[in-house]
Amino acid sequence: MQQLGLVALGGAIGAALRYGVSIYLSSDGFPWATLSVNMIGSLLLGIVAVALTQGLISQDAALILGTGILGAFTTMSTFSVETLNMFQNQQTSSAIIYVAATMIICPILAFLGWKIGETFIA
Repeated sequence: MQQLGLVALGGAIGAALRYGVSIYLSSDGFPWATLSVNMIGSLLLGIVAVALTQGLISQDAALILGTGILGAFTTMSTFSVETLNMFQNQQTSSAIIYVAATMIICPILAFLGWKIGETFIA
C-alpha cells in the first residue's frame, strides 16, 4: 500500500508539471507541449532506469520518479488524441511529422538518457 502512495504522490507532481508545461508552451496549432514532455520524459526515464539497475536508487525511488512523476508527466493518450485531431482537421502533414518525431526522437532520447546514466551515474 505504501508503494501505491508513492506512485500517487509522484503522479500528482508529474501531472502538475505536465500542466505547467502545457501552459508555458501554449499551442499555435502544433502540440509542442506534448512532444516536449514526451521527449524530456524519455530522456529522464533512461537515466532513472540505469540508476535503478545499478542499485543507485531504490525500488521506491524508481516508483515515485519513473512510474509516478514521469508516468504522469508523459502522455501517450494525449499524443494519440492530438494526432487523430490533426488528421480530422486535414493537418495530415503536421500529423505525420508529429508521429514521426515522437516515434523516432523519444526512443533516441531514452537511449541517450541510458548512456548518460551509464557514463555519469554508474
